[in-house]
Amino acid sequence: MKLSRNTRGISIILLLVVLTLLVAVLSMNVGKMNLSPLEVFKVIIGEGTSKQNLIVFDFRLPRIVLSILVGIGMGISGCIMQSLLKNDMASPGTLGISSGSGLFVLMYITLFASEGLLSPILLPGLAFAGGLMAAFLIFMFAFRRGRDISPTGLILTGVAMGSGYSALTLMLTLRLDKQQYDFALRWQAGDLWGDDWSYIMVLLPWVLIISFYVFYRSNTLNTLNLGNQTASGLGVAIKREFIGLTIAAVALASGSVALGGNFFFVGMVSPHLARKLVGPNHKLLLPTTALVGALVILIADTLTRTISFGADIPTGIIITILVTPYFLYLLSKAS
Repeated sequence: MKLSRNTRGISIILLLVVLTLLVAVLSMNVGKMNLSPLEVFKVIIGEGTSKQNLIVFDFRLPRIVLSILVGIGMGISGCIMQSLLKNDMASPGTLGISSGSGLFVLMYITLFASEGLLSPILLPGLAFAGGLMAAFLIFMFAFRRGRDISPTGLILTGVAMGSGYSALTLMLTLRLDKQQYDFALRWQAGDLWGDDWSYIMVLLPWVLIISFYVFYRSNTLNTLNLGNQTASGLGVAIKREFIGLTIAAVALASGSVALGGNFFFVGMVSPHLARKLVGPNHKLLLPTTALVGALVILIADTLTRTISFGADIPTGIIITILVTPYFLYLLSKAS
């Protein structure tokens, strides 16, 4: 039975990989300037025209890679948080991590961007610092001496802190000039703005190295799911593992938020969909969650580039429209 479940899970993962590749290829073909599959193939093998090379390598491929990386980062981050807190509503968005990262990103834009100091390396680092500060404050306010931290209390604290960060973000936004204001508005709605190879080359190792670390700790996550007492009896250093995995979740969410905006629902819904597909075993759940998150953002971004909505709609708005019904379903199940 166990073998058949693992085999089914691996088959689903392979199917999602193929589906992600197919959507990526489709995304390279469609857009305001359509290219045929044959033209895209010629570009890949180095026989495309200069215009076709420009469209594929400078415009579409970086955006596709960024969509996949942000989806992986947000999905795995949400999966870690839901597993550690044993709460289906936990995510970088509901815990206020994304808002904290966003506040630091906006502070950086407000104070330094106008001076031309925007750095692909510094921006994710500042977002990580903001996310880490947000996580520390949330856990500090939710902590009660002599008692385990309540997941519900932690989420409520995160929602309250997120509201505070949003207020500070709004205050900063009002100080921006028109160009910075437009950027901040689109970023808050979920805009894949960092689609430049210099940013992607920073985000790529960031996401991959941390994701491999989390996958390496998948057995630890499985053990923690049995309960703290059981995990402690099996030799798991609960506090150390909790802190390490929390930092990994914050780092993944922060890097994704810095270059892709605030995709609130991806970190919450992706683990749910993945869990329904492959079950709770993190060896299967983590890669499935990563692929589901990547697919959600990639499909939504392809739609925004293909369909005319009468305006340049950020990808995050399309995701919100697509995912809201499922989110309401989760709320009804949780109540």
